[in-house]
Amino acid sequence: MPQSATAVRPAAVAGAFYPGNAIQLAQQVDSLLARADDPHLRPKALIVPHAGYIYSGPIAASAYAAVAAMNPKPTRVVLLGPSHHVGFKGLALPGVHALATPLGLVEVDHSLAERLRRFPFVGESPLAHKREHSLEVQLPFLQRVLQTFTVLPLVVGHAAPQDVAAVLDAVWGGPETLIVVSSDLSHYLPFEDARAIDAHTAQAIGQLDGSELAADQACGAEPLRGLLVAARTHHLHARLLDLRNSGETAGDRARVVGYGAFAFTDD
Repeated sequence: MPQSATAVRPAAVAGAFYPGNAIQLAQQVDSLLARADDPHLRPKALIVPHAGYIYSGPIAASAYAAVAAMNPKPTRVVLLGPSHHVGFKGLALPGVHALATPLGLVEVDHSLAERLRRFPFVGESPLAHKREHSLEVQLPFLQRVLQTFTVLPLVVGHAAPQDVAAVLDAVWGGPETLIVVSSDLSHYLPFEDARAIDAHTAQAIGQLDGSELAADQACGAEPLRGLLVAARTHHLHARLLDLRNSGETAGDRARVVGYGAFAFTDD
């Protein structure tokens, strides 16, 4: 029997990046969402940061506030994020049946995963998912804003933008499918330097141009560049929802990490 038939990927960063207690976690996410403005959009795709909630939670909430207001809501989420711990080529599925957070289990969408088996650059790697926080920190937000949903979780290693875009095209779906790319922006720069670089990155995303987007501008550059290719193909428009850094949320301004939230719509 394949591992995916029975296995659950346990939470790896509960109690560190976000509260490990279910009640406290729900309260924190709900509080962040309550303070975020509804942008009155129906996004097909989002770019959302993935640091600890104390740092990037307010920026993430600005993206998920749009999802909370959607009616009807998506029932499938295609979730892509970078690999922080394991180097590999291509894109990796977790090889499990479900993902766990303190708020419960999220079922992996195996019908979508089956569509990707034809791509030689997509495989299964429980190791790539085991400690990866970029996907995990998105799940509690999704659990609070969506009533019922499945997830297609993909950790992205070294992958060409066209390959990532091909994967997205294969699972694009209709209004039932939401695409979420997890990425922080600049890392460990002085406050003003970070603001300048992040503004340049936000401009490139707004123009759907990832051609010069480097890893030091966005740790999720690999999936992000693929999303921008797919967004051009599907005639989406990008809108900046929030752009701040850790010096504006919960850290000092000597060495900051940048965070941006973006929504992609077809109108």
